[in-house]
Amino acid sequence: MKKFTAFFLLQILLLTAFNFAVFGQTKKEVLIRNATVITAIHGNLENTDILIQNGKIARIGKNLKAASNTQVIDASGKFVTPGIIDCHSHAMMDGSVNEFSYSVTSMVTTRDILNPTDISIYRALAGGVTAANLLHGSANSIGGQNTVVKFKYGRAVEDFPVADAPPGIKFALGENPKQTNQPTQPGRTPRYPRTRMGVMETIRDAFLRARDYRRALDDYRAKVDKKDKTAVAPRRELELEPLVEILEGKRLVHSHGYRSDELLNVLLLADEFGFRVATLQHALEAYKIAPEIAKRGTGVSIFTDSWGYKLEAFDAIPYNAYILWKNGVNVSINSDSEERIRRLNLDAAKVEKYGGVPEEEALKMITLNPAKQLGIDKRTGSIEQGKDADIVIWNAHPFSVYARADMTMIEGEVFFDRAKDLANRDALQRERETLEKLDINRPPGSGGTAPKIPSEKRQADRDEAVGDGGNH
Repeated sequence: MKKFTAFFLLQILLLTAFNFAVFGQTKKEVLIRNATVITAIHGNLENTDILIQNGKIARIGKNLKAASNTQVIDASGKFVTPGIIDCHSHAMMDGSVNEFSYSVTSMVTTRDILNPTDISIYRALAGGVTAANLLHGSANSIGGQNTVVKFKYGRAVEDFPVADAPPGIKFALGENPKQTNQPTQPGRTPRYPRTRMGVMETIRDAFLRARDYRRALDDYRAKVDKKDKTAVAPRRELELEPLVEILEGKRLVHSHGYRSDELLNVLLLADEFGFRVATLQHALEAYKIAPEIAKRGTGVSIFTDSWGYKLEAFDAIPYNAYILWKNGVNVSINSDSEERIRRLNLDAAKVEKYGGVPEEEALKMITLNPAKQLGIDKRTGSIEQGKDADIVIWNAHPFSVYARADMTMIEGEVFFDRAKDLANRDALQRERETLEKLDINRPPGSGGTAPKIPSEKRQADRDEAVGDGGNH
């Protein structure tokens, strides 16, 4: 029992020390000095300072003055950018990415399954990512509700969601929701729909029911306003409430899809019911219908050059981002992967190569543009006075293959510090060795081998894992 207690005390003490050393700083005044500031909106500023107060960018300029107790960070020779925002992620979702049972599962929410200890959060911070759109999977024509978060690793889960981010929901088109690329289990009836036309029908049917439900709610409220004693509230429909919010412009639609015909179909369906699709996710054939997307004000969130994993992605081209941008579409670049999330800066660099998108416009595709698509651009996505101090300090230009994030800040607090991370690695190794030697971590009765190191491969690593059939 004593060894058991000592084991947990050691874990708590070491974790507390690591949290404080790496990302436990308070919101004190910070001054970043003498950096090349890549603002993502007002060009690049050489030899420039950024003063951070109460988690906000207070001032930007040269030779700024600060109080004597201000933390000063010398960024001479380094580059500062806004924090990267991933508009399509399944990080920290604890493996429960899809609710398969129905084709329409608008009643479920990713907020219920967030895991703030997921190591992928820390690795994302090491790649300069400060915020993400956590989406339900693509097994459903209408999936669950999203959560927009800032990656405040080491904090309680309640600190992650961005409180004023507009709510959203996941739609999906094509192979994944129709599930014909999955074997049917013996003795089980395949779930409807099984064709692309069936996918569109389930979405249309859901909105027909939501429109009727909205009318019933409006009729009830009208009677209540008139003090009509016969007013009876309609039965509450958790499935339809989020769809009513879409019809009322209160909830954003993020729709997974690949083929241009399907992307156009969902835009036409939105026209039919009077709402706007906020983003087309993945959308690797979006370049074929760029004018139709632009005139509706719909954004597109894409992979730059990842397509060799399914037939639907066959017509992808590396010039997708350029063609969309040239047509006036708001384009962002997402990861949909706990691996690629660490390299979004390089994915943005590729759109300069494939089409010659200007540097600032390319940077916007991983900063300001996804912030606009998620409705949080008033507080993050660019380096401007008054915005949240979500900032990355790089050792080289972020579009260089040699660039690494030396420090990542969210609202003025350091959540990744490469120097402290390196300094703590010896302590972490000693902690691991100590834990492995404890009896509690050995097979009962054997007194023998150290515990097996678990694999990091999880079934829910990615929405579009090869051969997953839309499981994620």
